[in-house]
Amino acid sequence: MIVAEVVRSGFVESVHHGIVAITGAPGVGDVQSPFFPRSSNKPLQTVGLLNCGLVPREEADLALMSGSHNGETFHVERVRAILASAGLGPEALRCPAELPIGPSARDAHLRAGGEPDPILMNCSGKHAGMLATCVINGWPLDTYLDAKHPLQLALADAVSGLAGELIAATGVDGCGAPVFAISPLALAHAFLRLVEAEPGTPERRVADAMRARPELVAGTGTDDTVLMSAVPGLLAKKGADGVAAAAVPGVGAVAVKISDGSARARTPVLLSALEKLGVPTPLMPELVLGGGRPVGEVRAVPYG
Repeated sequence: MIVAEVVRSGFVESVHHGIVAITGAPGVGDVQSPFFPRSSNKPLQTVGLLNCGLVPREEADLALMSGSHNGETFHVERVRAILASAGLGPEALRCPAELPIGPSARDAHLRAGGEPDPILMNCSGKHAGMLATCVINGWPLDTYLDAKHPLQLALADAVSGLAGELIAATGVDGCGAPVFAISPLALAHAFLRLVEAEPGTPERRVADAMRARPELVAGTGTDDTVLMSAVPGLLAKKGADGVAAAAVPGVGAVAVKISDGSARARTPVLLSALEKLGVPTPLMPELVLGGGRPVGEVRAVPYG
C-alpha cells in the first residue's frame, strides 16, 4: 500500500509503501505479521528493566533509557551519571563507538576534536540502564547483550507480555542489543498499555517519565520531542528503518512501518494516523529541498 508520496515542484516524483496499524480502526497493509520495531521497542524494554528491580536515580532517567538521544551534553552527562550510580564507567558500555546523531551536537563534538565514542551512541542510555540492572541482580556485565543472558530473557518476556503475543524472532539491533519481532498492531496495543496503566506501575512510570522529559527521549527539535511537547498525554517513540509508534490514553494508539525504511516518510504518516484517531497534531512538514530552499514536501496519502 502507498502511504506517502514525495512531491517536488507540484509533481509526484516518488512514493513510499508501508504499514499503518491503528487500535480500534482500520489500518493499512498487513498489521498482523511480525517485524522488528527497532528503537520503538525501547519503552517496552525499560518496563522490563523495572520489572527486574532497576531503581533509577530519578524518574527522568527512565526517559533517557527509553530514548534514542541526540548526543547533546545533557544526554551524555546523564548516561555517565547512571553508570556512576551503579559503580561503573563508560568503558562498561558494549554499544558501538559513534558520533552524536544530532547534527548540532555532532558538529560541536567534531569542532572540539572529538572522536566516536560508545557514550555518544544514541542507545547509550538504554545500555546504561541494562548495565545498572545487571549490577542490581548480580548478573554478568561483559555478556549483557547476549540473547540468552538473564537480562535479555527477562526483557523478551516483558516485550511479549506488553505486546500480548509471542516474540516471532530475536535479532541484533544497530546498537548490538537484542531486538524482538512483534506485529505492528501488537506494538500499538503495547504503547496503549503503557499510557493507560495505573499510576505507579512500571508501565505508567516509563510513559510518565518520557512525557515529562521528552527532550531526554530524543533531543532538541527532534520529532518525538516536538510531538510529546505539543500534544497533551501523547507518548511517541520512533525507530530506525521507518518505524514509529504513539499512543494517547483514552483515545488509542498507532504504529507505522515504512517498507523501504525511509525516515522522511515516517512522521507524515504517523501524524496522519493520529488524525484518524481524532488527535490534533502540530504542523511538522517534511520538506523537499531544491537549491537549499523548500520546493515540495513528503505527504501522507489519504486512505480509509
